[in-house]
Amino acid sequence: MAAPASPLSHDAIVQTSWQRCRAFGLDHQSAPAFDQLPAAGIARLLDSHHSLVQTTHQEVLPYYENILSNSNCLIMLADNQGQVLTSWGTQRFIEPNLARGFQAGASWMERSSGTNAIGTALACEQAVHIEHDEHFLKANRFMTGSAAPIFDAERKVIAVLDVSSDSYLPPSHTLGMVKMMSQTVENRLILNLFHGQHFQLTFNTGLNNLDSQWAGLLIFDESGQVLSANRRADNLLGVRLSRVSVESLFKVSLLELINQPEGLPFALQTSGRNRFQCLLKRPKQAPVQARVFVAEDKPAPASAISLNTLHFGDSRVEKAVRQAERLLEKDIPLLIHGETGVGKEVFVKALHQASSRQKQAFIAVNCAAIPAELVESELFGYEKGAFTGANQKGSIGLIRKADKGTLFLDEIGDMPLPTQARLLRVLQERCVQPVGSSELFPVDLRIISATNRSLREQVQLGRFREDLYYRIGGLTLELPPLRERSDKQALFKRLWEQHREPTQWAGLSPEVLELFEKHPWPGNLRQVSSVMQVALAMAEEQPVRPEHLPDDFFVDLEMEPVEVAAPLGLDLNDVEALNRELKAAGGNISHLARRLGVSRNTLYKRLRQIGN
Repeated sequence: MAAPASPLSHDAIVQTSWQRCRAFGLDHQSAPAFDQLPAAGIARLLDSHHSLVQTTHQEVLPYYENILSNSNCLIMLADNQGQVLTSWGTQRFIEPNLARGFQAGASWMERSSGTNAIGTALACEQAVHIEHDEHFLKANRFMTGSAAPIFDAERKVIAVLDVSSDSYLPPSHTLGMVKMMSQTVENRLILNLFHGQHFQLTFNTGLNNLDSQWAGLLIFDESGQVLSANRRADNLLGVRLSRVSVESLFKVSLLELINQPEGLPFALQTSGRNRFQCLLKRPKQAPVQARVFVAEDKPAPASAISLNTLHFGDSRVEKAVRQAERLLEKDIPLLIHGETGVGKEVFVKALHQASSRQKQAFIAVNCAAIPAELVESELFGYEKGAFTGANQKGSIGLIRKADKGTLFLDEIGDMPLPTQARLLRVLQERCVQPVGSSELFPVDLRIISATNRSLREQVQLGRFREDLYYRIGGLTLELPPLRERSDKQALFKRLWEQHREPTQWAGLSPEVLELFEKHPWPGNLRQVSSVMQVALAMAEEQPVRPEHLPDDFFVDLEMEPVEVAAPLGLDLNDVEALNRELKAAGGNISHLARRLGVSRNTLYKRLRQIGN
């Protein structure tokens, strides 16, 4: 078990890359070649990497939609030969004569494109950030790029993720983001490889970051042999893991380890006396295809999912909690209403954990995410051979999987009308009839529904059955949007505590708390969580300051477009003039930065240096 290799410094990365470029016969005036594949070659390339592209799309898209969609940047996925596979984002900043380099099949290896984030990350097998003038070829200096390699379960580089932009963003912004995304993809690739057929151990330095993508991940078999691990596990344990026994890593017998309660945290100590908080997941009885629209959870730690942790003094949320508590064991349906991201699923999970069904299955289904033609078969199950493409063993369906437990139907307003009729029958008869079968199967489950739209209006429009509406809406609970909550400050601190690394004790700076308080948070708690994770990754062990926040966070703060005059010819060292202009701008940092012709981050740093 060798120790993980030490990463190269940034200066060493750029210096050795430039040396390689000269050895390739390139000079600063060389034009990037990109070695574009023909159409047939691109088709073969994408076909050979179909699974990688699909997995990356599922894991990267939430980061793009929640954090980067308003930024002037492009995310690219390339294979281990530097060939572009797909991308997300804008290409507006790209020089027109170089546009072909950002299309599928173009290569960014150093030998043809010089020093660049994708090619250099592949060459040194570590995350890199390449500034404008650090590109070896002058043609590429219109952009900056951050890239991180993606490793498979065998620790081989199989791809690289890149975030490119023409903005002068701090390296920590895009580098932290791309590291986060690549680690998320790596974890998913490992989990997909083993399909839940072996023991899964997640561990980290504290309870608050056990659900983070930065947690260590080990897959081991019934003999205790480690089959796979992510790189975070290497770093936490200080060794490069390869076919070792879990008993040699932790002071625990295999029998004691595999008998730990599933879904509840427990502590383990290494031979080096380091102590970690852990979660164990046992192998499934039979491999089940994972689906992105279904979440099946075992009980979570009470500290993380307790009803009392859902509010910190907001009267509306407290009222919803108290009303729901009174109906915990009563056969009265609940309908949760609230904007996207307010925490409807978290609320329902907390109800499940507080009920007598807590040890049974919790099945969450996003009705809006299931293709219309698959809704009925997924919910109600199907007999073998019921339709073309069906699993030959058939499927019991999600409703029967939730038997004795809780079924959460999120975005129920998007359920097709024929499926609504079948669901109504299940609620009335408490039986399920699979597609293609004449047999009825009894079910005992608690159904809780949620929506972000007015179901009453949907009924009036003929898009939702009136009889089903009254059947699921015994009590409607309203969860307010974050902008209307009175306990925002406590919530921000709670989320910081939940996502921070144990070494990050400094917390949120007063400037950040003030910005958080002013923010409209259109994405609600989901958006706060995303912003917090990015900011913590950027800040590392420093206090979270405004310059650590993603750019689109500030876009939402600009309530109205501001007319911008020609840049002011102001010396940033002129403290008195700077303070005068700040006052004239009403304290609006973004507006003043545009007036000065500098980046917002530069202005933030200068203001902090002079005590503002």
